[in-house]
Amino acid sequence: MPFPPLFLQRMAAWLGPEFPAFLEALQAPHLPGLRVNSLKISPADFQARSPLPLQPVPWCPEGFVVPEPTARPGIHPYHEAGLYYLQDPAAMLAAPLLSPQPGEWVLDLCAAPGGKTTHLAARMQNLGVLVANEIHPRRVRALAENLDRCGVTHAMVLNETPERLAARWEGLFDRVLVDAPCSGEGMFGKEEAAARDWSEKAVQGCARRQSAILEAASRLVRPGGHLLYATCTFAPEENEGVLGPFLRTHPDFELLDVRASIGPMGDTGHPEWIGEADTRLKRALRLWPHRGPGRGHFYALLRRAGDERPHRPRPRTRLPGRARTLYNEFVRQTLQDPPPDEGLLVLGHHLYRAVLPPEMWEGLRVFRPGWLLGQVEETAFVPSRALAMGIRPEAAQQAYRLELTDPALSAFLRGETIPGPDLSGWVLVTLEEFPLGWARATRRGLRR
Repeated sequence: MPFPPLFLQRMAAWLGPEFPAFLEALQAPHLPGLRVNSLKISPADFQARSPLPLQPVPWCPEGFVVPEPTARPGIHPYHEAGLYYLQDPAAMLAAPLLSPQPGEWVLDLCAAPGGKTTHLAARMQNLGVLVANEIHPRRVRALAENLDRCGVTHAMVLNETPERLAARWEGLFDRVLVDAPCSGEGMFGKEEAAARDWSEKAVQGCARRQSAILEAASRLVRPGGHLLYATCTFAPEENEGVLGPFLRTHPDFELLDVRASIGPMGDTGHPEWIGEADTRLKRALRLWPHRGPGRGHFYALLRRAGDERPHRPRPRTRLPGRARTLYNEFVRQTLQDPPPDEGLLVLGHHLYRAVLPPEMWEGLRVFRPGWLLGQVEETAFVPSRALAMGIRPEAAQQAYRLELTDPALSAFLRGETIPGPDLSGWVLVTLEEFPLGWARATRRGLRR
């Protein structure tokens, strides 16, 4: 795949003797990155049963490289069960750097398709509030589906502009991630469109959008909170060129030095590449494809001065009588250990466990206010796959276990009715001890 000549000229001038190794790495076959979902399984336990060869990612205990370009981990049933997420190794550093803690309020401002969001959720252990926002409507559904598959239960999904969120939720979050839309230079060897559409004008346009997003994101961070700015591009205009002006106009934000977190595989920021005199920008971190696994990334971790914790109301349950009756009947017949009922809410025909009170998000474009539990129909409650993926098998009164070698596994994943034991009602179908979804017991078997 040919790279833009001007891009090559720029990188050669900046990298000097490292440029040949950089170019070779960028052109090399893509090796899949696999991040174990610790909401489901520990990295050690997954390694013990992994059907794939794995090489550790140095900066992410949950992260691995699959050292076979022809491997297809995305079609393995373990992926469908949410045991792992396919993610570039360089992107796996975002969650360790931002370091969200269980119980905190965290915002991923540019979240789709959900790689970094699901990593944040796992680090939070499904405790606290996680808001995943995506401005592009067509990408929101994929984001929600990935959260469901990974068993995330404490997240709401929005389709909003950063500016509208900043106006509504100023100073609300402990940690904010800005995985900024960029020119994607790190993806040139993988995505032909990224290289085809590149130009200096496009880089400058990205930088203007990134500056606006960063400005809005900064308003959402509480005093004492953290903001992580990330891109998957090498262009300094989109990295140091965005951060330099921001730091000069926001003296309440400090750029933290995170370079020591990964040692010699990381590189500093390079303000000199674009004539920036602010040496604080050297505290930022660059990952290069020729120095370590992955396609490359840029990270800058900022802390806002102060230590003020805003008032954060809890959601109350608001269930009309029929919905409450049908849901309670489902719980009585199907679950040993039902989810906490705080925040239960019906929108349309769907029942959610909302993570924020409705008055906090009224008027915003909310795709999902929280964990989707199921659908309230005329005479029954129908559980969602999100509910199945967010509970443990022992929480269900009836569970039917499939093994990797069972022919019924592929049939169930295709949506077919499979043979099953003599049961009635809803049955949680699992792959080994990991939920796959609900099935309804019928005379013919288990119908998905």
